[in-house]
Amino acid sequence: MKKSRITSVAACASLALAATLLAGCTASGSTNNTSGAGQTITVWSGQNQADRVATTQKIIAGFTKQTGIKVKLVAVDDSQLVQLTESAALSGKLPDVMGAVSLAEVRQFETQKLINTDAAAAIVKNLGAKTFAASALSLEKDGSTQLAVPDSAWAQVLIYRKDLFAKAGLQPPTTYAAIEKAAKVLTKSGQYGITLATDPADVFTEQSFESLALGNGCQLVSSKGNVTVNSSACKQTWDLYGQLAQKYSPQGTQTVDTTRATYFAGQAAMVSWSTYILGELGGLQNDELPSCPQCKGDPQWLAKNSGVVTAVQGPDGKSASTYGQATGWVVTKSAQAAASEKFVEYMMSNGYLKWLGMSPEGEIPTRTGTATDPTLYSDGWKKLQTGVDTRATLSSIFDGKTMSALESIPSTLNSWAIPQGQGALLGSVETQLSVPKVIGSLGAGSLTPSQAGQAAVTAVQQVQSKQK
Repeated sequence: MKKSRITSVAACASLALAATLLAGCTASGSTNNTSGAGQTITVWSGQNQADRVATTQKIIAGFTKQTGIKVKLVAVDDSQLVQLTESAALSGKLPDVMGAVSLAEVRQFETQKLINTDAAAAIVKNLGAKTFAASALSLEKDGSTQLAVPDSAWAQVLIYRKDLFAKAGLQPPTTYAAIEKAAKVLTKSGQYGITLATDPADVFTEQSFESLALGNGCQLVSSKGNVTVNSSACKQTWDLYGQLAQKYSPQGTQTVDTTRATYFAGQAAMVSWSTYILGELGGLQNDELPSCPQCKGDPQWLAKNSGVVTAVQGPDGKSASTYGQATGWVVTKSAQAAASEKFVEYMMSNGYLKWLGMSPEGEIPTRTGTATDPTLYSDGWKKLQTGVDTRATLSSIFDGKTMSALESIPSTLNSWAIPQGQGALLGSVETQLSVPKVIGSLGAGSLTPSQAGQAAVTAVQQVQSKQK
């Protein structure tokens, strides 16, 4: 489930409909109009749910009123973005701007030479590089070249029962040792120490594994393209994941849905999930309410008794690391540059909090503020309401320590392959589910941790060989 979005998703546009939309896009060329006023730009957005499209249209109306630049908005399902972009490039009908683009997609588009990197650099310069979280900004670079402008981030986090940990005298699960100890101690009759994804058919499983791997310095690949997912650091991660999945987590294939359900029922002391779970954990969505015995009288009981670990450190890790995704704005190579730059700058300033407000738990600001007000957007984010059937701010549900940890995610963000310049490989590995398939076998006990590491190397190398 790409980007781990678990909110209700509107029906995806068919490729035939998408082709119709593409046919209506006007090919963009260079312009000498430095103000952009009077021009019309085409913007593709991965925020394709009906309510989010409506919100984006309202933001656009404000932009047009301020600048005189009109915007044609096309909602695109993110699972189709790469294919649609390739088709648009071949037909000479690329949009001017694309929003909510993942890190791997950005790298793939750069490999295909579809990005106006000068425009991205100009936007960051105009907004002020120091107003962005450095880690998020770095992930959108290739060396010193700015590829895209990061707008928000989500992370795979470890949620745990503070009450159970306190009763057992356990430290928060911030290290490999603490996680394994807690899982062992808290696994007893009617309760699992952790619920962990092993579904071979979902990238969510890889995200759960990667969130542990990065904290131990375990990388998918080196900068030279050597597959390293069986390094000594990775072997420790395979061993930990295998122990947790086989001994302390529910047996059978565990999915994005079953892991959440088990934790919500009060049957597990820990769960690895994305930050998109936080609204549901807070009792804000009626079809995904926490169902633990104590939750019947108080839908927010589980949230109040849960802690959130955003960064885990392994024995070989130099520092704790956060796995997550930064999504960003891309200006294409054929864009009307002046108008496109103004649009992205508006979305990252005047329209920023409204954009983040579509899903605050999964859209943590990568731009914290302005040069004159460094915390303008991070402070504003805390006041944004989230939820489906009930609306509330995250800060009204979770304690200050948790909110501070969430706010810090963009500054500790990390990802496989992107820093090594191997983002195109990562995209293919994720699409082909190379790692989840191995984890599924590891969780079922049909592979030892050592065998799993070697199987992952082979699987990634097979993907790699097809790209050459």
